[in-house]
Amino acid sequence: MDFNPCMKHQLISKTVREFVENEIKPMVAELDREARFPHEIVERMKPLHFFGLQVPKHLGGAGLDTVSYAIVIEELSRVSAALGLCVTVHNSVGISPILEFGTKEQINRFVPAMAAGDSIGAFCLTEANAGSDAGGVETSARQTQDGYIINGTKIFVTNGGVAGTILVFAVTEGAKNAANVFIVEKDRPGFLVGEIEDLCGMRANPVSSLFFEDCKVPMENLLGKPGQGLKIGLTGLDTGRIGIAAQALGIAQAAFEASVAYAKERQQFNRPISRFQTIQNYLADMATNIDAARLLLHRAAAFKDKGTPFSAQASMAKLFCSDTARTVTDMAVQIHGGYGYSKEYDVERYFRDAKVTQIYEGTSEVQRMVIARHILTQPS
Repeated sequence: MDFNPCMKHQLISKTVREFVENEIKPMVAELDREARFPHEIVERMKPLHFFGLQVPKHLGGAGLDTVSYAIVIEELSRVSAALGLCVTVHNSVGISPILEFGTKEQINRFVPAMAAGDSIGAFCLTEANAGSDAGGVETSARQTQDGYIINGTKIFVTNGGVAGTILVFAVTEGAKNAANVFIVEKDRPGFLVGEIEDLCGMRANPVSSLFFEDCKVPMENLLGKPGQGLKIGLTGLDTGRIGIAAQALGIAQAAFEASVAYAKERQQFNRPISRFQTIQNYLADMATNIDAARLLLHRAAAFKDKGTPFSAQASMAKLFCSDTARTVTDMAVQIHGGYGYSKEYDVERYFRDAKVTQIYEGTSEVQRMVIARHILTQPS
């Protein structure tokens, strides 16, 4: 087992870090304050294949392995968790299900534009009465002679305000428990975007409700086989959890780096606070949790790259990384004292951004259910 990153992974990390430090970091506080999606930054991200990280090169993507993908999301989220969220959701639950379950025609039709960043992806599952309980979905799809008519409302859709290609989880009328996933383009009649949510964190991501009012899609927009919706959704979430784990890790890393720098500079009782044992204990715990989180994340990514079942490993990584982000950002605010509670310091934003990583792509409670199910179904 080699714990040292290979030259390829080192180069990817260095390239992404240089880009985000130069192109994104100067604007992050402003974007958070204004809750604005940075279209101008997205244009500069497109040539670097941020929107086709694991898409094969012949379709216009970067063709990266999953460990590389996790490194990119971590480095991006270390500076802007909101853009990290946009990119990971687009790649994981937007593009990945089409690549895995789509027909050749669907892949050629949708993936190149998504990989180029010209059409942002989103996945719609959550509703007012459905989230952790996917069986509670009420959005319906009625089959007609030439396609399907979708009716329903999805809430808290990441990328909802800018999405061009949306995967919609719906139940087909007249077929018991027949869940399906449909590919819906933003210009379909009957598709409407709701107001952008005013959220606590991730404020530069345009999270919104999406409305489907007699929204017509052709037969060829059904993803996978009829009734395969739950399988597609769960498979996409497994991949998505690796991305959210990487995002949470990036937030934690940023909070840790800010805390180390502040502890060396801040003077109390005529010496830097880094000389006090309590602060040293905080930093030691932060560093240890971050290292452990990264190892769990890269293990899950390596499992996926090898074609080994990775659902439990992805849940462990997502659970631990999101808890680490929450713990580390809390410590970071404490180290900064009153300044940590001020919007003049980045740790205040990290603190707000961290919490939601314990909620989306499956709450921490759901991750424990997945992990426990894996444990209890293993041979004795």
